[in-house]
Order: sequence, then structure tokens, then C-alpha cells
Amino acid sequence: MTMFNRSKPDSQHTVTGHDDDNDEEHAQKGLVAPRYMGTKADQRDMNALGRVQVLRRNFRFISIVGFGCTLICTWEVILTLLSAGLTDGGTAGLIWGFVGVSFGFSLVYASIAEMASMAPTAGGQYHWVSEFAPRRGQKFLSYITGWLSAMGWQCAIVSIAYLAGTIVQGLIVLNQPDYDFQRWHGTMLVIAISTFSILFNTFLAKNLPFVEGLILIIHVVGLFAIIIPLWVLAPRNNARAVFTTFNNGGGWDNSATATLVGLSTTITSMLGYDCAVHMSEEIKDASETLPKAMMSSVAINGVLGFVMLVTLCFTLGEIDKVLDSPTGFPFIQIFYNTTGSLAATNAMTVVLVVTLTASTITEVATASRQLWSFARDEGLPFSSFFAYVTPGWNIPLNSVMVSLIVTVLLSMINIGSQVALNAVISLTITSLLSAYIVSIGCVLLKRLRGESLPQHRWTLGKFGLAVNLGALAFLCPMFVFAFFPLSTDVTADTMNWSVVMYVGVIGSASVYYCVKGRHHFIPPVALVKRAEDL
Repeated sequence: MTMFNRSKPDSQHTVTGHDDDNDEEHAQKGLVAPRYMGTKADQRDMNALGRVQVLRRNFRFISIVGFGCTLICTWEVILTLLSAGLTDGGTAGLIWGFVGVSFGFSLVYASIAEMASMAPTAGGQYHWVSEFAPRRGQKFLSYITGWLSAMGWQCAIVSIAYLAGTIVQGLIVLNQPDYDFQRWHGTMLVIAISTFSILFNTFLAKNLPFVEGLILIIHVVGLFAIIIPLWVLAPRNNARAVFTTFNNGGGWDNSATATLVGLSTTITSMLGYDCAVHMSEEIKDASETLPKAMMSSVAINGVLGFVMLVTLCFTLGEIDKVLDSPTGFPFIQIFYNTTGSLAATNAMTVVLVVTLTASTITEVATASRQLWSFARDEGLPFSSFFAYVTPGWNIPLNSVMVSLIVTVLLSMINIGSQVALNAVISLTITSLLSAYIVSIGCVLLKRLRGESLPQHRWTLGKFGLAVNLGALAFLCPMFVFAFFPLSTDVTADTMNWSVVMYVGVIGSASVYYCVKGRHHFIPPVALVKRAEDL
């Protein structure tokens, strides 16, 4: 889908009648057609960053808002991960935790949005670290951040596809109580959903912006399709109990610690809005559109998530009973207890399966662009293969296909051990949080030192220092608690193995950097040539 804004002739490309001929000529040369090059501001940004435009800029404000909202799926993730928050925190912990997490992440994404306006590149965090970190540690910090971001987003595909697949299994259990729940069934569903998402990101890549707008509508309307039956049919819990009752099902020393551990539900539901950053080189007028769209996505999903969370806490009934649901998902049991109808429960749950599948499509786009960008700077083994952009298609097809292979391989871990798969999935949270910490820390350090920052069209102004400090004050404890298990009764099955995965990624990346990476990796700052530096 292609749309043109003629209201800004000084910043937009003019489309002429010979566009089709130009498109074919540029496709043969592996270049982007002129109408997909973006505005003059986009071209200035690409020149300043030392990059060549090889991807189509066909995302606009609404489509990139839809991209962020539907990838993160805040209210859907709250539903699917409800059990952790109910176990540690209870209804009060979930509600007040969500308020705190939403505020904290607002500071985080405001910091990221400003950096995205300074350097709108698909590399995102690892580019900003390279450009803003102290000179001595620039290259190594950028390299490690690139590995964390790349691995985090690859694991994110598995996470969302796994949720969608196991929800389908949960529905089968509800409808067919004699169903023999097998992990390999879930793995096959993950592979099917991932394959569909890959096909969408290849053959229908041109239509992705249009589809994101449509899915945004389903995302918003789907919320009301679920909360209206709950408010109409479900018995209400006492308001005082909902807002003041904390639960310590993990056996922690106190409810406060339990609530912090249980924040994994709300953190996951608000994690990853930097996804739009990795589409920077496909957004029209990115340095201004991207920050506005990102913050709009955070606001929209924050409101929708809060509405869903309050609705659930008032209508879930007895916590212990829904946590013991044979479906494996408390929300499916809540739907069934409320409606008393298999058909209604199936219809309400299918809304989640559709939106989570759509999220997987968006995850693939983000993960493949992050992988492609890092490979473009020779940060990976076989970088030339990952960095290849298919002429005429103008998408990093190899990176898209590798994302499918990685997802299939990771999902097969579930056949042998669900615990091992959960450890891989948990890497998404810890890797992205640490990438946020390092990149925001670097720009904060420049501010503290009084060093100049690149010119940017979306700015935090005089509040920049306070926002960056607040973001780090929020992220650091959240990063620590992300490694905690849900219960103090730790066994091999209940242990949070994410620390092993995280240390493994850091260790492997560091070894590879020392052996080979430092000789090949091109730090993005080496390519940057800004006007103020001339």
C-alpha cells in the first residue's frame, strides 16, 4: 500500500507518471524506487548515519502505531500471563504494579523515542551505544548490545507463537476433556504460526503497513468483545478487596517482595515498544513520525491494558480455582465460568489467538530487521548472508528466513523440556531490559558531562536529564527481579534459568568478539558524519 502526502512539497518526494518504469529500473539495480526513499529529512538522516536506503519507506504514523500496539499486545499478554501476577501479588499487586510499571516504562520509551529522533536507524540500541558511549568502551559495548538485542527479539518470536499455540491447546482441553495434552502438539502449532508469519513477511511484505492498521482495529474492538460479557455476566468482586488484597503464593518474606517478583506479568505486557525503532528505515519522515507513534502506542496500550486488568480483577472469582484450571490458562476458565458456554468461550479466546498470531507477524518483521542491521555492520558470523537484501523485494529475505529456522529450532526444545524452553523465552525480558539500560545510560552520561547531543526533532527538552535518570531508576531493579523464580520453593522445574541463558549469551558474544568480532565489526559511530562535526 502506498500513500502520498502532498501537503509538504518541500519535504516530500513528488510522484510522476513514470514511477513504474523507475521502479523496475531501480529494482534491477537492487535500489529502492524514488517514491520509497522518504522525505528530505529521511535522506539527511541516512547520509548523517552513513547508510544507504535499501528498504522501502512505506510506513506512516497510523500504521506504525498499529505496528507497536499489535506487536506488544498489552491486554492480550496480561490475560495469557495472568497466573504469575495472581500467584505473586494478587489483584492489588497486579493493578498497582501495572500503574507503576506503565509509568516507569513511559520514562524508558520517552528516552528511547528521543534517541530514535537523533538517530532513526534499524540498529536502534547498539547504534546509540556506539555513538553515545565513552570512546574507550564504544566498540565492545555496542557489540554486546547488538547481540543482546538480536537474541532477545529472536526469542520474542518463539514467546508469542508459543503463547498462541498453547492457548489453542487449552481450548482443546476445555472442549475435549479427554484430550491427551502433548508438548509436541504445541511445538507443531508454534511452527505453523511462525511459518504463516514468515510467509506474510515475504510475499505480502508490501501490504504490511495496511494490515497493521486493520489489526489495530481488531486489537481495540477485541478488547470490548471480551470485557463487555465479563462486566454483564460475571459476579463482581468487592472493590476494597480488589484494590487492597495482595497475595504471596510464592512464599516470600512479605507481600512487597512477592509483588515485585510477580511484576513479570505487567513488565512483559509493556516490554518491547522499541520494536518500531527497528523499522526506522521503513518509516516516512522517521525522525519525527517514529517518536510520536511510539509514545502513542504506549499510551493506547497502557489504557487498554489497565481496563482489561481492572475488569479481570473484578470478575475472576476465586483465585485458587482459576489458577487450577485444567486448560493451563486462568483467563480461559474465567471466560467459561462467566458465560457457561463453550461457544462463547471459544469465540472470546479466538480473538486472542488472532491478535497473538498478528503479533507474531510483527515480531518477525522486527527481529529480522534487527538481525539484518547488526549483520550489516559485520556483527555476526556469515554477516554477508544475513545482510543481503533481495533486489525488487527490498526486504532482508535471508534474515527473515533465518528467523523462521531459529524459531523452529527453539520451539523443538519444548518437546524435550518445557523448562528449557521457558529459559530461552525469558531471555527476551533480560536482554531487552539490559539493552535499554546500556543505551539510556550512555545518553545520560553525555548529558551529565555537558556534551552536545545530535540535533533532533522530537526532544525531551529541559526534562531530558530527569527522564533518563527516572528510566534507569526503574529499569535497574526490574532487571534484577527478572531473574527471580516465582516461588521460594525452588526445584529444577521451578527455577528461573534465565540467568544461565543471559550469562551464556554475554559469555559467547564476548569470546567471539575477542577471537573474531573485534576484527570485523564496524561500529556504527565510524560511519556517522553529522553536520555539527564538520
